[in-house]
Amino acid sequence: MDFNQLAQRIKQWGQALGFQHVGITDVDLTQHEAQLQRWLDLGYHGEMDWMARHGMMRARPQELVPGTVRVISVRMNYLPPNAGFATTLANPTLGYVSRYSLGRDYHKLIRNRLKKLGQQIEAEVGLYGYRPFVDSAPILERPLAEKAGLGWTGKHSLILNKETGSWFFLGELLVDLPLPVDTPVENQCGKCVACMTSCPTQAIVAEGVVDARRCISYLTIEYDGVIPLEFRHAIGNRIYGCDDCQLVCPFNRDAELTLEADFHCRPSLEQQPLTTLFNWDEDTFLSLTQGSAIRRIGIRKWRRNLAIAMGNAPYDEDIVNSLSARLGEDDLVDEHIQWALGEQEKKRLQLNVQLLPTGTKRLVRIIEKGLPRDA
Repeated sequence: MDFNQLAQRIKQWGQALGFQHVGITDVDLTQHEAQLQRWLDLGYHGEMDWMARHGMMRARPQELVPGTVRVISVRMNYLPPNAGFATTLANPTLGYVSRYSLGRDYHKLIRNRLKKLGQQIEAEVGLYGYRPFVDSAPILERPLAEKAGLGWTGKHSLILNKETGSWFFLGELLVDLPLPVDTPVENQCGKCVACMTSCPTQAIVAEGVVDARRCISYLTIEYDGVIPLEFRHAIGNRIYGCDDCQLVCPFNRDAELTLEADFHCRPSLEQQPLTTLFNWDEDTFLSLTQGSAIRRIGIRKWRRNLAIAMGNAPYDEDIVNSLSARLGEDDLVDEHIQWALGEQEKKRLQLNVQLLPTGTKRLVRIIEKGLPRDA
């Protein structure tokens, strides 16, 4: 069999299936094992126990699927057109949802395309061993994508591509065919540290290293508990995920838009008022997030995240009423509602002070500082 010719045909088939880039790599990730173990030892995975559960299998694809000798790594762009993300992020009364989750959940879509690619290869070569993965198994997909030439690892730990930035999903097809491998591309981040300095919670603790416990995406999606006070103001109006490290990346300025209509923004999630989203009942939440990655966090964490955003919003009587109406429904949500109501009350008092005559404002500030009135 001419594996060089087969590799070229696989890339053509992959592009026809909607993948913008298809690369091939071997399964040797030994150079990443020490870094992975250190990341786990430092507890940077937070409460994501599944990250440590399989040990070093994550860096050994051949143990995950015995017989694997190559990984076909693919990327699919997800940047939707005309989403107005900067506008949403700048308006504290609207809920900001991470770009990747505004459309259909990518897992099934990409997995089905990878399965079709595997079947197309099978039609060409006969029975062989293959298995598709899309963020669904213990596998280091970013190092594999880097080795396959899809891009390089940016300082925010995401894969960057010169032409399309980082707005893309990754997927893998593990195969037992000795295909020729591709050459990695050169890291082009240089001295730029925009992603590191722009992180609202300083979660990027070293180049390419993210402490998930500080990451807004982790806190609003993966984390099930009470969000620490130290991060609540920094979360702002980000109710599901965070894109700040990508928004400031120079390589994302002219990123390619997605060709998949399924990844376009849903009207029910795009630039919606916080109160509208918070007032959804569970049936509405399940209906409007059907087929979306958002659905998996459930109504509790959805309301928890929204309560924090509402606490960060300017004073609004509608916000106070919406928050108050849900007190007593859920202990986890109550913790964040109480905080948000306290933040709203502080802003109400500040607003009242601003309406006072100048002399009275000065007196109020003096009293607030606990100083004698004749000070």
